[in-house]
Amino acid sequence: MNSDESTAHTIKSWLTGQGAAMRSALRTLVEQSSFTEDRDGVRLALDALEAELPSHWRRARVASEAYGGHLVVHGARPASEGGVVLVGHIDTVFPRDVFAGYREEGERAMGPGVLDMKGGLVVSAWGLRAAEATGRTMAPWSWVVVGDEEVGSPDSAATIRRVAKGAKCALVFESGRAHDAIITRRKGTGTLFVTAHGVAAHAGNAHDRGRNALWSLARWIDAAQSLTDYARGVTVNVGVVHGGTSKNTVPDRAVAEVDFRFVTADDRTWLALELERLARERATDGTRIELVFGPGRAPLERTDASAKLRDIYARFQRDSGLGDGECPLVGGGSDASTTSSDGIASIDALGVRGEGFHTVREYAELRTLEAKAESLARFMSLGVDELVAAL
Repeated sequence: MNSDESTAHTIKSWLTGQGAAMRSALRTLVEQSSFTEDRDGVRLALDALEAELPSHWRRARVASEAYGGHLVVHGARPASEGGVVLVGHIDTVFPRDVFAGYREEGERAMGPGVLDMKGGLVVSAWGLRAAEATGRTMAPWSWVVVGDEEVGSPDSAATIRRVAKGAKCALVFESGRAHDAIITRRKGTGTLFVTAHGVAAHAGNAHDRGRNALWSLARWIDAAQSLTDYARGVTVNVGVVHGGTSKNTVPDRAVAEVDFRFVTADDRTWLALELERLARERATDGTRIELVFGPGRAPLERTDASAKLRDIYARFQRDSGLGDGECPLVGGGSDASTTSSDGIASIDALGVRGEGFHTVREYAELRTLEAKAESLARFMSLGVDELVAAL
């Protein structure tokens, strides 16, 4: 048996006895509600996760004024030394009174965040522990677990960037897709708040003195939505519109909330310029359209380095009995976009396999917990020299 075969055998043997502990940890994490806006719930979920980690792993909490905080864990050497940064999140989209609890039906586990992405946190923890069990010198690593991902990581992005600086690659343990397909591309996301300003007037006695803000906004909406180009991967969605006070008053104010998505950073720049141009051109005489860009994410763009990283990780997935495909372009963002935008080769969807994330039908396939952890452990058993040479 050669060295690689011995390492793989050790990993698989160690994980074989860990199934019950992994399921127990998953239950504990899911039963602790951690809706993003529930700061106490997020903190308690981070406490529960820390309780599952080996005492010799260095860790630190990052406080947040708006959210429940974040957790940073380091191995013997941090990722900044040319190693691997793992990224995950503890928050979920479900308030406690909407969806709570944990249950198992056969090989399916159900509950808020079981797939998105508390299952991925269990995979990360046990994968790292399994790699340590081989006794091999691991590549430097750090692990960032954030508490605000579901709202775009507005607070934690700076922490992710700080910890990932100098890393060779990033592994993100979001929900595992069908056939274990690895994500290399995600659309970037943008938020836009639009306000049209006009002049109020009585619709009967002084209609000619009014300047209709709703009409201006409607003209802008029609043009903005027309920027959607499915072939290019660009979409503009005006999801909320309101304005005016009564049917017989010319409205002096109207607002809209807009979501827009794009495949490349260049497309984001182009789209922003076009939306601003339309604000100037579509405003009717005497009105003004104001744009305020809100939170968003950069796209996860596939690069030569991330393609190589995917191929390497896919091989370890295949060797662990999983699928090894590549996922088509995904419309939603994740923290992989943050690491990728800083030039770090990044892949995503390495967590437990399942379906139904962001719905009360969310479930994880329990039988993939150990195989996903095995894939990570095999990857982490690469030494830093092997990692650098491979990428």
